Amino acid sequence: MVSALGNRLAAGLWGWLARAGKVHAGSVTARRFAAFGEGSTMAFPPGTVFGERYISVGAHVLIGANVTISAGFVPGLDLGPDTLVRIGSGVVLGRGSHVVGHRSIDIGDDVYTGPNVYITDQNHGYDDPDVPIGKQWPSEAPVRIGPGCWIGTNAVILPGTVLGRNVVVAAGSVVRGEFPDHCVVGGVPAKMLRRYAAETGWARVDSLQAQSRNASPANG
Repeated sequence: MVSALGNRLAAGLWGWLARAGKVHAGSVTARRFAAFGEGSTMAFPPGTVFGERYISVGAHVLIGANVTISAGFVPGLDLGPDTLVRIGSGVVLGRGSHVVGHRSIDIGDDVYTGPNVYITDQNHGYDDPDVPIGKQWPSEAPVRIGPGCWIGTNAVILPGTVLGRNVVVAAGSVVRGEFPDHCVVGGVPAKMLRRYAAETGWARVDSLQAQSRNASPANG
């Protein structure tokens, strides 16, 4: 009986913390951000969050539990006048995801991610074979994720990635490079698998390449 009562009390306390611990527009925590839009919520418990004044969050954004969002290496750095991490309106970040910014990460409106997605604009350097990789100066490149994209569970978005509008990233993919609007990418490393064209609709990339070869003058 004591154990059951303790479980009910613990569940009740956790429920209260989950409600009270949410970050929402106008709250003390939200005011630390460069912007935190109307109707946006960060669930409890959060992951690691710092560099808030260099992070902007649009309106009606849902940030799941245990999501890390950071700007800079450590809290308290002066990173200049500009926002480094920009999260558009209508975005959903799945629980356990990470958005780790040092130079520039731009997530467009209505981007949805599954759980445990990792997005970063910085990577470890490994040029010097005599120095531990963790002690080498990292490399950076801006990341831009276009509006309407879907990024599947456990995907990794690496520095220099540019995704167009309404791009699907398959679960577990490791993405680097530029990909156009309305395509599906997947794999390690990720490659474009399917693409939409007004003339053909959705088609596999190898099929589109074959059509292009068959239609070329050399094959005519």
